[in-house]
Amino acid sequence: MKQKITPNLWFDGNAKEAVDFYVSVFPDSKINSTSYYPTEGLADFQKDLAGKELALDFELSGNRFVAINAGPEFKFNESVSFSIECADQEEIDYYWEKLSKVPESEQCGWCKDQFGLSWQVVPENMESLMQRPGAFANMMKMHKIVIADF
Repeated sequence: MKQKITPNLWFDGNAKEAVDFYVSVFPDSKINSTSYYPTEGLADFQKDLAGKELALDFELSGNRFVAINAGPEFKFNESVSFSIECADQEEIDYYWEKLSKVPESEQCGWCKDQFGLSWQVVPENMESLMQRPGAFANMMKMHKIVIADF
């Protein structure tokens, strides 16, 4: 089935670097296409973008995204995040090591990467883990989720 909703991510001039990084982290990932800014007809404030990547269409583990290479007007924040459901602690540890680059943003399995994008790195059975006695209090003490601590 064709994906109906595609997240579009706004980057401050480093979309290609970010997409290359994400494609290297997630299995079954690829860049589908890249469009470029024109070399003529840009406004004065856009001239430095001439010929650079405008948008990259890519897939992470089969999920389609678009990265827009723009400017500093908009920044990512924790109000939007992407959840990665992991099979086991080894997979949690892998994604955490790759994606967590802002330690002060770590809480309850949430982390932030070097591009400012927030991720939730959680076990696929998180719902059942949260049914255990004291689970919420335990989770609130965690940065990276440790399944054995539930």
